[in-house]
Amino acid sequence: MTPAAPTIIPKITIARAEGLSASDISDLCAATEDAIERGGGFGWLTPPPRPTLEAYWRGLMMVPGKHLFIARLDGIIAGALQLHEAPKNMESQANIGYVQTGFTATAARGHGIGRGLMVHVINQASAMGLKTLKLDVRETQDIAIRLYRKLGFIEWGRMPRYACLSGNWVAGLYFYLDL
Repeated sequence: MTPAAPTIIPKITIARAEGLSASDISDLCAATEDAIERGGGFGWLTPPPRPTLEAYWRGLMMVPGKHLFIARLDGIIAGALQLHEAPKNMESQANIGYVQTGFTATAARGHGIGRGLMVHVINQASAMGLKTLKLDVRETQDIAIRLYRKLGFIEWGRMPRYACLSGNWVAGLYFYLDL
């Protein structure tokens, strides 16, 4: 009997990005293009030119109150999620965070990266003193919706004309989670 091949367990790390190297920007752009091409959003229906994506990620890092969390699979960026705090002039929403633009690269699915990112962001938001998180998602994103529900997010609304894809309206669902 031949010995079984050793099991290789991928290493997953999740952390808030404090800065982005040129390699990080390249990985993020490739993963973003992948997410857009498979219907993951970002507001784009087709990937924009690479310089536009690079400017998007660099610009995000410069905006106060916008936090980027990155998941790496064996050192390579495999997913990301954003947490936005309300602007300082919106005192009535100072304790509410907005979860936005999350994705897991197609090649990295099945390792718990999406769940790991959400749990990490929930914990970070709580540590920051936020009291509630909110998010919205197209009704066609079944995997994400199941995850949000499993993590305790409560669906509070539905917008029939949330996004127009190939000339067809798609509804959006709205969720919140009290921390």
